[in-house]
Amino acid sequence: MLSILHIENIAVVERADIEFGPGLNVLTGETGAGKSIVIDSLEASLGWRTSREIVRTGAKSALVTATFTGADVTDWCRDNGVEYDGELVLTRRIGEDGKSACRVNGLPISAVQLRELGLRLIDIHGQGDGQRLTNERWHLSYLDGFGGLAEDLAEYRKAYDTMKALRDEIEALTLDEGERERRVDILEFQIKEIERAKPVPGEYDEKLRRRDFLKSAGKLSDAVRDANACLMGSERSDGAVSLIESAAGTISYALRWSEELAGLSRKLTDLRYAAEDAAEDLREIRERLEFSPEELDELDARLDVLKRVMRKYGGSEEAALETLERAKRELDEIEFSDEKIKKLEVKLGSAEKTARNLAKNLTEKRRRAAEALSGAIDRELQNLSMAGASFKVDLKPRELGPEGADEVRFLMAANAGESFGRIVKVASGGELSRIMLAMKTVLSRADAVEAMVFDEIDTGVSGIAAQRVAEKLAEIGRSKQVICVTHLPQIAAMADEHFSIAKTVEGGRTFTRVTKLESRGRQGEIARLTGGDNVTKTTLMAAAEQLEAAKKYKEGIGQ
Repeated sequence: MLSILHIENIAVVERADIEFGPGLNVLTGETGAGKSIVIDSLEASLGWRTSREIVRTGAKSALVTATFTGADVTDWCRDNGVEYDGELVLTRRIGEDGKSACRVNGLPISAVQLRELGLRLIDIHGQGDGQRLTNERWHLSYLDGFGGLAEDLAEYRKAYDTMKALRDEIEALTLDEGERERRVDILEFQIKEIERAKPVPGEYDEKLRRRDFLKSAGKLSDAVRDANACLMGSERSDGAVSLIESAAGTISYALRWSEELAGLSRKLTDLRYAAEDAAEDLREIRERLEFSPEELDELDARLDVLKRVMRKYGGSEEAALETLERAKRELDEIEFSDEKIKKLEVKLGSAEKTARNLAKNLTEKRRRAAEALSGAIDRELQNLSMAGASFKVDLKPRELGPEGADEVRFLMAANAGESFGRIVKVASGGELSRIMLAMKTVLSRADAVEAMVFDEIDTGVSGIAAQRVAEKLAEIGRSKQVICVTHLPQIAAMADEHFSIAKTVEGGRTFTRVTKLESRGRQGEIARLTGGDNVTKTTLMAAAEQLEAAKKYKEGIGQ
């Protein structure tokens, strides 16, 4: 049940807190007062699409919080990591830039997650539902929802997808002779080209580094040679090793006159060994730098081959090798396609049989559901002052498709003795509203959602029909929480909780106020709905009588 709806800075509503109760909750007010804003705010809290235009002028952001109690959503909360103790607080903040942030019990979630949760908490009927009723593409989903056929449909769709995948695979293997030869030529060329290149993962980068090294080998070799000459000397001069050795010999000779030179003698000896080691390292490096011009040519040629293959087949050695494997597999499939097609056709025959059996089972269940739905809506229409009307679910066969082998269309005869016709052609606005209410009533009996919202369910309805609609909403309120936006005094009189929506102008700004009405306030509001501005003792007395009659009716149905 929706217990509290908190609204901040949405359109002309600066701030409002609405405490809904069980049963029938009614919102009334003048046209343009902001009743639809309350519904828009509720939809926003449930993850419905919204925009920055909803934010009140001058505000940085809008906020709506919906608190639900007693909802059966334990599994959703567990799957989404939300702590749940019987109360859910849904929060959505919409910034002036249109970006929004959603939370459930303080945990950030996506708008998609919030929308999924919202569908389990409340069922909102608006103008779009009436449009779906006239749009025959929705009729099948309404029938399946009424018949509880979700699992049957899911099982059929799985079989249908398997069948379709086999058909697609057979079609892909079934090539005409010319196309087959062209494809074989392409695959054989790719295989030969990649196999001839023999790419090895990482080879291109390794050979590129070697080539760059060899290109700079000449300068490196000269530097190493000059450094080695500095250490070992040349024909024209002695090197550092020789000079250090001479210095060490001189100091060693001088030791006989001064023992203080012993430390220096050891340092010079160590220095000579270090210089000799460095010279040996330089010699080894120079040997490694020696290469033949042919090696550089071979590297360039190999890099060109690898670059061409990599560019054509994915950009890397790994991608080229994957292309090679795919090409081999496809070539095998083409070469053995006739044999494979025969095996697939056997599987397809079995898959088609399974799909058709499941479709037949689905059709039988839909036929039973169609009869039950037609009868149930017929009975509801009688209660909604449409005694001469008749509703029919027309079920016709069609080719297998994702939804089965049935074409479903809702038909209606508006008056006794008339033939059935398409709802969009037969039903008036008021009749369409009552058909939709009848359908919602029937569907709600098997629906786990505990709260329902009706916006403009009273379109085109008046007189006795309005009274019947009010009574029907009160009946639904026995087992569900119902929130209804209305202009009809008959519906307002049936309310268990009645809220007035009024617009005022203060300081040059427009504000919408939401007020919960008690008995005297309800009497005045119902009188206003009946007589407009002309509220008199007579209209007030009539409103009181209407409230009393509504009270007795609700007592009679167990409220």
